[in-house]
Amino acid sequence: PELLQLCVHFVLFFFITSDKPRATLTAGTTIIPVGGSVTLTCSVQSSDGWKYEWFRRTQTTAEGKIRDQQNRDIRVSEGGIYSCRGTRGNPVYYTEDSSDVTVAETFPSKPTVTLQPSWTQIYSGETVTVRCEIQGGEGAQWTYEWTAAKLNTPPTSNEYRIIRATESDSGGYSCRGRRDYFFSEWNKPKAKLRADNTAVPVGGSVTLTCSVKPSSSSGWKYYWYRDEKSSEALTTQDAVFHSNGQISVSQEGLYRCRGGRGNPHETTEWSDSVTLTVSDNEPRPVLTVSPSWLSPGASVTLNCEVEHPSAGWSFYWYKAVPDLSEKSSSYELLPDGSGTAQDSYIIHGQTHTAGYVCRAGRGDPEYHTDHSRPKFVWSADVHSAASLTVSPDRVQHFTSDSVSLTCEGNVPEWRVRKFSEDGRLSDCRRMTGSTCDINTSKSDTAVYWCESGSGEFSSAVNITVQNDGDGPILVSPVHPVTEGASVSLSCSLRTQKILSNVFFYHNDKLLQNDPRGELKISAVSKSDEGFYKCQYSGRESAQSWMSVKGDSSSPVWFIVRLVCGASLIIILLLLLYRCTTTNSETFSFT
Repeated sequence: PELLQLCVHFVLFFFITSDKPRATLTAGTTIIPVGGSVTLTCSVQSSDGWKYEWFRRTQTTAEGKIRDQQNRDIRVSEGGIYSCRGTRGNPVYYTEDSSDVTVAETFPSKPTVTLQPSWTQIYSGETVTVRCEIQGGEGAQWTYEWTAAKLNTPPTSNEYRIIRATESDSGGYSCRGRRDYFFSEWNKPKAKLRADNTAVPVGGSVTLTCSVKPSSSSGWKYYWYRDEKSSEALTTQDAVFHSNGQISVSQEGLYRCRGGRGNPHETTEWSDSVTLTVSDNEPRPVLTVSPSWLSPGASVTLNCEVEHPSAGWSFYWYKAVPDLSEKSSSYELLPDGSGTAQDSYIIHGQTHTAGYVCRAGRGDPEYHTDHSRPKFVWSADVHSAASLTVSPDRVQHFTSDSVSLTCEGNVPEWRVRKFSEDGRLSDCRRMTGSTCDINTSKSDTAVYWCESGSGEFSSAVNITVQNDGDGPILVSPVHPVTEGASVSLSCSLRTQKILSNVFFYHNDKLLQNDPRGELKISAVSKSDEGFYKCQYSGRESAQSWMSVKGDSSSPVWFIVRLVCGASLIIILLLLLYRCTTTNSETFSFT
């Protein structure tokens, strides 16, 4: 009995089903964009340990197994009919094949819709033909798809003939073609943007008009954007909206528009952009600084130019002092910077990031222009009174990356400033304490630095946002590298952080013919300074500047400091001697 009871506890139950499992194939999308790929996923429900076999065929080729693919997910970049099945065990057990999924490629040319006759105004009762033409696809057997205001039975040919046209035939006509495993793109209409003026008067506004051709098409709503932020349409806080595709704006910037209609929305292509600038219709000086990036202790030259430089102007020179409470800057007159006859001003021994403005005056009583826009000279010196750290610590970033810029120093309040490629100065919008958080877009490519309410400036850094979503970025240090230190540069994709088979370039010169995973410099010298970029799989990153600074702990710097210190002591002794002599002479005289 005890043995029987023991055996009962070790009975193993398993079930065998006569139903053979079937693989399931799903696709993220069934249309491959130009130069891109789509992901296919094969799965077997409610069991583990499966490997997968993948198959592809076309209407003219037999089914063949895709080699070197056993994963659950694969990426494909050519059209065709795909299927899969699961395998496991030894001997191998196969599931039923999945259902087929047809994947089409996007043909790299948009169709063109033409009207015959090509009159812009068609009258009721006339006969017209709408034709769809695919550039580069001549001679192929295309099946055509149409969207139009009135197409109860859309045609599949490249022509749509309207006999005795009526007013209801007005509207926009779009087409695309399908051939085997190719889709052309839809030929979306393009919005057109027009400005009545590109200079916004102070206190005034400019009217922008967005339209979609043909002029007879109706039902469009218009969406407005500023500064390449395609996800944030303008609201009534940004502009005055009119009912006929027009808005009035008073802020300068880069504007675009597009049209949309229907449910779900059909949207047009983006319009070309229009850049608006504020103009006060008064002479405004333009300030330039040289160099804009400096080595600590270098001289900086400011140049101020008015529209008529030979018309008797005198010039005033100012340093910009941060005012965090007003979210602006005040201007402090530079030494001997009042009413100079020369249109240039030299600052000796500049060591840190700073902003400058100028203005001009003439006549009696003197008429003064407005201040110039501020211009900046940036220092990358990390030994400034304040510092700026970037996380992740690299110059280049992908779009939609989360990047944090943190100000450090012995002050309670900071702001992060940004000087964009288009010359615009702005403050960080998302400051949490002393940290600025950025969700990167192309417009975030800029120079960044920290300013305090007590007038301190941090070192400045370059941030570059890559615009090619599938291309690589160069991973390089944000701050200057010290002579003698080691540094490693690498290449990264959005989907893959560590790459091999990479080529590196220094000032556009290929460093070595053999590819590698990273560029290691064991002891950096001044000759290593310059622009670097990387190349992976035929695609290049943007280039970034790597700065090299002197090592203050080296014997050379020790000697320099020793000589400077001794010179300073001698000068102080001479001054002390002169002062003593002067006092004794005065005493004797008295």
